Amino acid sequence: MDASLEKMVDPTLAEMGKNLNEAMKMLEDNQRKAEEENEKKYARKDIPGPLQGSGQDMVSILQLVQNLMHGEEEEESSQAYRLQNVGEQGHMALLGHSLAAYISVLDRERLRKLTTRILSDTTLWLCRLFRYENGSAYYHEDDREGLLKICRLVIHTRYEDYTVEGFNVLYTKQPIIYISSAARTGLGQALCNQLGLPLSCMCRVPCNTMFGSQHQMDVALLDRLIKDDVESGKLPLLLVANAGTPGAGHTDKLGRLKELCEQYNMWLHVEGVNLATLALGYVSSSVLAATKCDSMTLTLGSWLGLPAVPAVTLYRHEDPSLSLAAGLTSSQPVEKLRALPLWLSLQYLGHDGIVERIKHASQLSQRLLENLKNLDFIKTSVEDELSSPVVVFKFYQKYLNRDQTPSAAQASTIPHPVISNEGHIYDTFNQWLGEQLAQLVPASGVDVVELEDEGTCVRFSPLMTSAVLGTEIQDVDQLVDCLKMKIPVLTSTLQLREEFEQEVRRTVGLLYIEDLSWPGLGVVRYSYHSDGKNDDKQEKELEKINTELLKKLNELESDLTFSLGPEFGGQKNCVYIGMVTEDLDVSELVETIAATGREIEENSRLLENMTEVVRKGIQEAQLQLQKANEERLLEEGLLRQIPVVGSVLNWFSPFQASPKGRTFNLTAGSLESTESTYVSKAQGTGTTPPPTPTSSLTKQRLPGQKIFKRSLRNSDAFSETSSVSHCEDLEKTDQRPPALSPGQEQRSPETEKPEQQQQEGTQTPPKGTEDIPRDCTKVEEQESQR
Repeated sequence: MDASLEKMVDPTLAEMGKNLNEAMKMLEDNQRKAEEENEKKYARKDIPGPLQGSGQDMVSILQLVQNLMHGEEEEESSQAYRLQNVGEQGHMALLGHSLAAYISVLDRERLRKLTTRILSDTTLWLCRLFRYENGSAYYHEDDREGLLKICRLVIHTRYEDYTVEGFNVLYTKQPIIYISSAARTGLGQALCNQLGLPLSCMCRVPCNTMFGSQHQMDVALLDRLIKDDVESGKLPLLLVANAGTPGAGHTDKLGRLKELCEQYNMWLHVEGVNLATLALGYVSSSVLAATKCDSMTLTLGSWLGLPAVPAVTLYRHEDPSLSLAAGLTSSQPVEKLRALPLWLSLQYLGHDGIVERIKHASQLSQRLLENLKNLDFIKTSVEDELSSPVVVFKFYQKYLNRDQTPSAAQASTIPHPVISNEGHIYDTFNQWLGEQLAQLVPASGVDVVELEDEGTCVRFSPLMTSAVLGTEIQDVDQLVDCLKMKIPVLTSTLQLREEFEQEVRRTVGLLYIEDLSWPGLGVVRYSYHSDGKNDDKQEKELEKINTELLKKLNELESDLTFSLGPEFGGQKNCVYIGMVTEDLDVSELVETIAATGREIEENSRLLENMTEVVRKGIQEAQLQLQKANEERLLEEGLLRQIPVVGSVLNWFSPFQASPKGRTFNLTAGSLESTESTYVSKAQGTGTTPPPTPTSSLTKQRLPGQKIFKRSLRNSDAFSETSSVSHCEDLEKTDQRPPALSPGQEQRSPETEKPEQQQQEGTQTPPKGTEDIPRDCTKVEEQESQR
């Protein structure tokens, strides 16, 4: 490419292309050396500073831009970070912006000829590519700006005196703009604000509720709304329809809407992602009807993966003066250069390259749709099963208790709390599913969307993301594999939520917290006995216990995730349990949480009581020592307290007094005299302190089995027909030495030696102990081992 640039006649264009290549290579190079890392530590980053007087070269400026682009990657490593896939066609689009700045300095006549050629070529290519005959084009940066200019064009067309009288004409006959309820959020309000119209000029048309797609505009209801507005003296002005709604990607009935607009002399504008399929050989009839509309908006940047290219609004109108008044055309040649990046990119891709990119995106959506049909518990919401550019799906499982048969479930008429909150639970689970899929397969471009009727769903729209992210067939297959792994987790967690709630409510000391926005097994809080404490102290103690409980649960070797919940909107002082698998032992989990909480509470109370006892003991010791000093003064006499006289008196007549002190027994919680310590020259040990309370959960596990997992003995694999292997296990257990617990005192008569019985003196075993059969002893040993 460098050699071809050198052959150019204009050296400025060759230098521009060369500089652009060097700049892109430098900005796209993510490998930074150690020197750059050291320099980055002392860089000012986002802190603005003074402008250097001597100036900087291009390499230094590009290096600064690179540091600003990639300098925070280490801090954002926990989040998904992925740059747009900028290929050669992207470089052409970026070159167009540089060329636009260079072309703008040409003389006026050359600039007019060049811009006219660029604008006419691009408009002709787009009209032929998307089957829009005899159309004009308006290029704009904001994708809503084209619709805004169209509204002004229609106002100028329908109100002949609008140029002279302005808003007075609109006041006499109020214009009405009709927008579907499935349109982009805030579109109607943005139009009213830019046009200076009140919100009463905007009419939202509901979607179908009985027949047809629930994301399509209700044509019959729209007809009634238009008739009512006409009868009330209003002017139906414009209708905004969708060829691919922003949420579900459904297409309105454009044919019937066009007939309705012709009946009431209204303007029909169409927008949506499905308009991209007009470039394909096969186009559905619903989308093909968009070619008869009055205007449409195309977002080629996302469809073709072109950065910084403008959106295009194609329209048909016969009066160029009104188009000029509305701002759709301009007499300034510089404004016509907006089409230059798109002009370069379209030539680079060619007709076949453009069609191939759109066709590839359609094949990706069809591949995913075919795989989703074979998955259980996945519900899809697509408009056309054969060709749907947008695939929307969600996890859905009809609630069924694990211990209840389907017939019993249908016979039950009692409303269940899980069923009543079914919508909120599924929204939470699908939100988690969409976030997990986007994190595991970032190249797929899936996201989470909120639909009015279906709730929270996962959306796959390759027309908007595949060209940017470089999505391939293997990415779709990987997405399906990840979905297959997540479905069992979702079903298991959904089934075990009720059992977990019941176990927590039956357990003393645990409080079940209902949080429908948490994607997991549930939320639990350990509530302790306050003993008449005030609210502030009780809140601090509760926070301390639950924080320590969360710490100890995370220290256990389990597959569960315990956390404090979401950063915003979560309950305080609670333990949030994440997704689980089907082999979870819910009773053991709840019992462990309760036992651990009691252990923490008892340790906390023991420490608190010990602190109070020590404080009172110190106060009592001070009083007793003060009383002992007073008694010593009375015994020694007043003369012995005088400094000189007391020394002489003690020399002639020494006073023998035993030292009196106090020692504090932590075990008994009482003060004791130190006279015994001075007599025996050793400190007494006192009574044995009570054992520290610990958890009593010592469940036997198989080798390699983690905590909170049900063993195979409780599964269906070990049924009544496996009694032979069970007897063999008992025989192996009989051959092993009995494992006695620390508090067990009974011993087998066979293990006692005669020498030990002679050393016990007169201690003889109780009557009947020697007559115990050997089989009974084995049974006791087996029971102790169990």
